[in-house]
Amino acid sequence: MHHASIRTADIFRAIAFYERLGFTVCERFTAGITLGCWLEGLGGRIELLQVPQPRAAADAFGDEHYTGYYHLSFDLTERVKSLPDWLENLRRDFAQAATAGEGDGLKVLLEPTQQMIGDRIYEVAFVADADGLPLEFIRVLGERMGA
Repeated sequence: MHHASIRTADIFRAIAFYERLGFTVCERFTAGITLGCWLEGLGGRIELLQVPQPRAAADAFGDEHYTGYYHLSFDLTERVKSLPDWLENLRRDFAQAATAGEGDGLKVLLEPTQQMIGDRIYEVAFVADADGLPLEFIRVLGERMGA
């Protein structure tokens, strides 16, 4: 996959959010009348496009009847030793930025929890991005015994 594209109400706020996650802007461009950019980080590339007259996004995480885009997922298995510790550090970073007037605090949608998928045990957490879209962070803990 080349990139995942996200429409945003405020591209500068969204860039700041994703930079706090470890992304860096690699290209800036215009698309018609709107601003756009590509950011790379956490093993992937995302595109941000500013929407000139934005509406609130659907609640993809909270509405169990919603259909369509649900979330992006970032595998942190090789990057962090503990998903709860990583999330706590991220929460602290966002809180410090908010105190300094540089954005909002981090909205955690799901605290780290274990989940069995196939023969593997995963640790998963969800946060909302600058526009409220859900992002998943996942880490492989191991394989199920006897698998």
